[in-house]
Amino acid sequence: MLARVALAVIIASALVAEGRPVAAAPIAHTRVVTADPIDSTPHVLDGIVNAIAVVGHTAVVGGAFSEVADAERTTALPRHNLFAFDLRTGRILPDFAPIVTGPVYALAAGEHGTVYVGGEFYGVNGARARALARLRISDGALVPGFRPRLIGGSVSALARQGGKLYVGGDFVGPREALARLDATTGAADPGFAITPGAPLTSAAKVYSLAVSRGRLAVDGTFTTLDGHSRPQLGLIDISGPVAKVAPWRTSAYARKCASAFPSYVRGLDFAPDGSYFAVVTTGGARGGMCDTAARFETYAKGSNIRPTWVNATGGDSLYAVTVTGAAVFVGGHQRWLDNPRGRDSAGPGAVSRPGIGAIHPRTGKALSWNPTRERGIGVKAFSAHHTGLLVGSDTTRLGREYHARIGMFPLP
Repeated sequence: MLARVALAVIIASALVAEGRPVAAAPIAHTRVVTADPIDSTPHVLDGIVNAIAVVGHTAVVGGAFSEVADAERTTALPRHNLFAFDLRTGRILPDFAPIVTGPVYALAAGEHGTVYVGGEFYGVNGARARALARLRISDGALVPGFRPRLIGGSVSALARQGGKLYVGGDFVGPREALARLDATTGAADPGFAITPGAPLTSAAKVYSLAVSRGRLAVDGTFTTLDGHSRPQLGLIDISGPVAKVAPWRTSAYARKCASAFPSYVRGLDFAPDGSYFAVVTTGGARGGMCDTAARFETYAKGSNIRPTWVNATGGDSLYAVTVTGAAVFVGGHQRWLDNPRGRDSAGPGAVSRPGIGAIHPRTGKALSWNPTRERGIGVKAFSAHHTGLLVGSDTTRLGREYHARIGMFPLP
């Protein structure tokens, strides 16, 4: 085990001052995190963790839960789908206890010690706030002046870049399923009018999005972006004042998976340098791109771009991915990686990676890192930061230890 005092010194030396949005851009790691979780993280005692954001030396955790406890499990505190703790000590912030009326699905670090919160809720602290809010870390209060005015549906994905906030979900206004807002006021940006269309479900929904170096990657139930064929995945050029669909298309996700999954692309993340991104899917044991992780090159051009590599679980869903440079971390309720010939079974060459795993960024093969976790529904949230990797899920065993629904693997 890592000594808690020593770890606190490491984290304190590495993190920037409170208020700087550490998670606003991908974090590069030169090494793979250890397989031994730290002891100081608190516990979420019920429900599920869906999202994590790091703001300065604070970790903000969102999901669907009602109670949290300190690392020693001596004190339990009520929390309404959102709480925060000090990364250096694990101490739950006593003054950040907002009342959020429904599940939180997405978080993004804001400036000046604030956090953006997206989900399926209608109010915060008794005030009207539909699906999207901006809160102060210091006291959990709504930040005055931020009024996004979303109409209908929920928010499932957030990414902030400078003064812009990208929002994805199944809302219908001010744009359908995908919008760019002013990060201070919440007003819709007239320079962004990309519309996801021709959905595989009853309505268009963006499941995940990420921003890096002039590109916005989005995935969801759509098959077109502004009328251009983009089955479940696309890139948008945001380098100029007016956003436009990038000349990047893959047909990798045009093929159907199991009928229970009309759309099946779930998570994505850019590499720290933006040169490539990774995508994870659900879908059932049908082969193809169902239940896989894949790497794509960001600045490739063409109408039938193929993945650089594909790593298959053999029939188990992957929901979350984060790319640190040293590894592509994937999480879900998978049993194996390196399993393209498995059909709910371990095929030739399969390696056991229950619930969490790491893939080599260049070869696409599973790394030896194998902390294991209780599988459950699966990992729904990763947050890579300067001293490690935070993991959020619905289960209580991580790295063969008790870590209820939230845990952290430190850098060696």
